[in-house]
Amino acid sequence: MSPGLRTIGFRELGCRGRQELRKRLERSGLADPSRGSALGVFSELAATAELAAIREQARAGDLRGASRLLFTRFCARAPARFFEGPTAMPEAEPGDRRVADEGGRLLADAESICRGRFDLLGYRALFFGDPVDWHLDPVSRRRAPLVHWSRLDPLDARRIGDSKVIWELNRHQWLVRLGQAYCLTRDERYAERFAAGVLEWMRSNPPELGINWASSLEVAFRIVAWSWALLLFLGSRALSPEVFAEMLESISAHASHVERYLSYYFSPNTHLTGEALGLFYAGTVFPELRGARRWRRLGQRILVAESARQVLDDGVYFERATCYQRYTAEIYLHFLVLARRNGLDVPADVSERLERMLDFLLAVRGPDGSMPQIGDADGGWLLPLAARAPDDLRGLFAEAAAVFPRPAYVWAAGAAAPETLWMFGPSATKTVQTVTPQPPDRPPSQLFADGGYVVMRSGWDRGAHQLLFDVGPLGCPVSGGHGHADLLSIQCVAFGEPYLVDPGTYCYTAEPDWRDFFRSTAAHSTVMIDGLDQALTRGPFGWQTRPAASLRQWKTSPTIDVAEAEHTAYGQLTHPVGHRRRVLWVKPRFWVIVDELEGSGEHEVELRFQFAPLEVTVAPDLWARARGARGHGLLLRPFAKARLTAEVLAGVPSPIQGWVSPDYGLRRAAPTLVYSAVVTRLPLRIATLLYPVEQPLASPPPVVTLTGASGVEALLIDGERIEL
Repeated sequence: MSPGLRTIGFRELGCRGRQELRKRLERSGLADPSRGSALGVFSELAATAELAAIREQARAGDLRGASRLLFTRFCARAPARFFEGPTAMPEAEPGDRRVADEGGRLLADAESICRGRFDLLGYRALFFGDPVDWHLDPVSRRRAPLVHWSRLDPLDARRIGDSKVIWELNRHQWLVRLGQAYCLTRDERYAERFAAGVLEWMRSNPPELGINWASSLEVAFRIVAWSWALLLFLGSRALSPEVFAEMLESISAHASHVERYLSYYFSPNTHLTGEALGLFYAGTVFPELRGARRWRRLGQRILVAESARQVLDDGVYFERATCYQRYTAEIYLHFLVLARRNGLDVPADVSERLERMLDFLLAVRGPDGSMPQIGDADGGWLLPLAARAPDDLRGLFAEAAAVFPRPAYVWAAGAAAPETLWMFGPSATKTVQTVTPQPPDRPPSQLFADGGYVVMRSGWDRGAHQLLFDVGPLGCPVSGGHGHADLLSIQCVAFGEPYLVDPGTYCYTAEPDWRDFFRSTAAHSTVMIDGLDQALTRGPFGWQTRPAASLRQWKTSPTIDVAEAEHTAYGQLTHPVGHRRRVLWVKPRFWVIVDELEGSGEHEVELRFQFAPLEVTVAPDLWARARGARGHGLLLRPFAKARLTAEVLAGVPSPIQGWVSPDYGLRRAAPTLVYSAVVTRLPLRIATLLYPVEQPLASPPPVVTLTGASGVEALLIDGERIEL
């Protein structure tokens, strides 16, 4: 069966059929005749005795009085069923406030938002017009038309621009930023901007119309943001009973939309779990709505089931993308906290899988605390309670430490983090501070066999050396959509500083050539044959082929680690080539990368290394030198029987080479070191030494190659014999 085809079962056919029928009914105006009722949200209330007086007052025509009663009820009850932080902040100590204020960044962000300027993803001070045009991509200046959402293709950048940029604004996470500023200052300007923004949005985005209803995940994220905003703005003059009633009616429409269009089969990944969390939020925070109990139960059922499907036994997220692993960890942390606050039981294995996910991120986390980019990264967060770079894991571990007070999580969080205060309040911050930070009690070098990753490192200190080796498949079994053609690639850190890196993602749909480059084999530190990628793309999230690497060997000891894996992605060539890579970590000094190429015929072989934006030079004797920003360096040289040539490429526009992307929408020139050879006869063995040096201008170590019939068989490095 072709990789692009799969069997569709009766359940999927039924689900898709119901969703398609619903779309047609909505487009014809026949769906939801109660929507837009003169009673507004009061027609959406649960039929309980507690709410009878509110419903009767609304039916009698006193909508203002009914709104006041409903809002009073929410103000009295919601804080107990929500996160403790928003309502506990007024009691925070001055020192805690300084933590939450992030040195003035929070208030600066709020002021910028009030001026209509938004920092989103890798973009700064984006302007969407005044009043805000909620359907505009200000980068491309394209605007999505206001038609039924099903008539829009979010991937059609030529028609609507970059939907990711539009959606990032319409997640309304900036409302939370305003709410935090209000909570600290009680400045009503922030509350007025919140109320005006929400009312403008509801007028401009009627239910089911426009790009902002075209992704159920984005609708769900808006539920989360609105929930937080409502609690943060409690007590403000701008959050009136009437504004609350309008928002609650819209929240009901949001949750109903998500329920109808769950991504069971479209994107059964973080889309599905994020949507389930949105339903769980709606059902627990707003139990007055008639669909609340159903949403809560449905969201909980999906989240429990998907934790077993999407999290592998070793804790690796099944899409094999660290950004989406972080997303998933955030989703389940919010789920567990809300469930506990509402007295709901969650199976123990959900917590256990979440801890395993966190432990994987702990293992691959760089010595400087950064998260390595593996696979796609969209630059977003479930709920950014502090301004952080997308690879900064400290906030996540701060939240995790409040739920699981383990010394390693407190250690990974570093100093007191504002996320703990905003989510859990001052009491939780004090509790976490009683835990003595300790690095993980696991060995620094680890294998994650289910996910397909090997970690080799010298220790847990900030100046440690670390290498990540990708020995797994291209993405997840469902589509591979967030995977990259990076089989057997490596990333390398020396003296705590990243040297060899994953290039990142840059964009999804806006610039197809750049999208294809950043997920190509040429952008990763692996071997490329005949200038071809290991896999061919099909659209922005598809692949024509889905090759996988397989682990052959893993050994670890106090003196050396050895990992070996192979793939046959180039097995479809007229003259097929197999690639086997072996990584030896001679502790704690250097790595040797051994690439074995087997097959027949003439081939162009490229051994590629993608560096961070550092100074990289290569000498005629093939020794390459990378100078780090912290005063250290990394030396690199391949050894082989074949004649190799070397070049350093950086910021090349055509063909695209030598770029990295630290955030969505942002790209920087960065050196790619390429060793190449035209080989007329295989097999070929290339042994590459990665040698960290304290001084960037230090001389290379003395290396003697010992060769035999099969090529380089051993290296004498500083007099030490390394068998290959």
